[in-house]
Amino acid sequence: MSVRVRYAPSPTGSPHVGNIRTALYDFLLARHFGGVNVLRIEDTDRARLIPGCEDDIVESLHWLGMDWQEGPDRGGPFAPYRQSERKEAGIYDGWIQVLLERGDAYKAFETPEELAEMREYQQINKLPEGYFGGVWRDASPSQVEAAEREGKQGVVRLRVPRGRTIVLQDAIRGRIEFDSDTIDDPVLLKADGMPTYHLAAMVDDHLMEITHVIRGEEWIASAPKHIALFEALGWTPPEFVHVPVIKGTDGKKLSKRHGDTAVLDFRPAGYLPEALANFIALIGWSPGGNRELMSMDELAEAFTLDGLQPSSGVFDREKLDWMNGHYIRELDSEGLFERVVALAASPETSEYWSREDHASTGVGLKFAHLSEAARSEPEYAREAVVLLRERATTLADFAPACEFFFVEDPSMDPKAVEKWLRLDHVPGLFEDMMTALQGRDRVSVEECEALLRDWAAAHGFEKLGPIVHPIRVALTGSTVGPGLFELMALLGPRRMCHRLQEARKIA
Repeated sequence: MSVRVRYAPSPTGSPHVGNIRTALYDFLLARHFGGVNVLRIEDTDRARLIPGCEDDIVESLHWLGMDWQEGPDRGGPFAPYRQSERKEAGIYDGWIQVLLERGDAYKAFETPEELAEMREYQQINKLPEGYFGGVWRDASPSQVEAAEREGKQGVVRLRVPRGRTIVLQDAIRGRIEFDSDTIDDPVLLKADGMPTYHLAAMVDDHLMEITHVIRGEEWIASAPKHIALFEALGWTPPEFVHVPVIKGTDGKKLSKRHGDTAVLDFRPAGYLPEALANFIALIGWSPGGNRELMSMDELAEAFTLDGLQPSSGVFDREKLDWMNGHYIRELDSEGLFERVVALAASPETSEYWSREDHASTGVGLKFAHLSEAARSEPEYAREAVVLLRERATTLADFAPACEFFFVEDPSMDPKAVEKWLRLDHVPGLFEDMMTALQGRDRVSVEECEALLRDWAAAHGFEKLGPIVHPIRVALTGSTVGPGLFELMALLGPRRMCHRLQEARKIA
């Protein structure tokens, strides 16, 4: 099957999970069939453009491992690939003229006030809302000429045929029928001469020979307008694929509180691109069986439209964290350390963790400590990161989890201090440990375990808990963390003696 798809975002905001999923499905479908993936920038809505958003779009795609064969940055047989440039090249003007000459489009000259009055009338009388012709759908040429002579600002609208059934053959939902009498006449060309999505996207899809249009199900209501336009121009529509919305685990439409944030925000938050791409691909698509953890190559090999689901996909942050944790543990030690250090050193990370909604976590400062340790004691920092690998779900977890390794005096949990450092045997335990460690350059994991077990046996402790918990709190400030004997060996005698001495003061 010959496949040409397009990801056609508007640079009005940085890509979020929903629209980046569309880009991913385009990419996977093209890869699966050995087709062509096109990046097209739909920037005709000049009032809503945000500087830098096109760069964010490209960066998001690259970060997640997606590529394209034609686009603004690399050209192609149907260039240009920005709609503003295509408009300037006059690509849309000819088709508007064809539609006007055939009577499939018409000029309309209502003022904004008249349109508002029309909508109010429809609402009050519980009529279908939209523009169904007004006085201009059937206006005579002389009426149009008179309006233009008077300098009235007009738009060009599609004349949706009346009294017939418009059929959408959707790849996910099958046949959907629309009564054309309920479909309003959309604007094709705005008063400022800019084409709307209804015109530009459909003309571009035809001229760029797009075979499949993957887009959100919110466009189903507009699909009959687009089919009517294709038919008016005598073109065969592409196959429409309307993917369902993404919801949170509470069943409500995805919002920022569910994690619907800019895709690039997942990078400083510590998510791996391969994990995020894997996760997003499975929101509304199934490869069959129980497969979940899949590389991009595996996703492309398995991806077909048959696996797309008609029901809403769910953004489950817990599943993303589980998946990301798996990918972290799949990294080799050096690869993991390189990624953590790169994240810690990135200005993007500093900016993200200094935002108002993240600053209180203190993660930014902890990343700074990690970066300094990576510069001054790279081997020590690498071993600390690797030691925490099993407990991390994001790369950002390493900053607070490793903090006690990289500061002279870790912050103490008051409850842990009260519970474990006030026990009667603790001062003697700390004194004996400092004595045993004094003058040593290093100590092995096995030696650390033997020190604690021997002290417990010598002092009549059958269980090791009353021994290991006070030591852990003294060394890390917390009751949780990686294996105690391993972290003791990594801290080394000097650091342990200093921390035991400080803890002895409050024991």
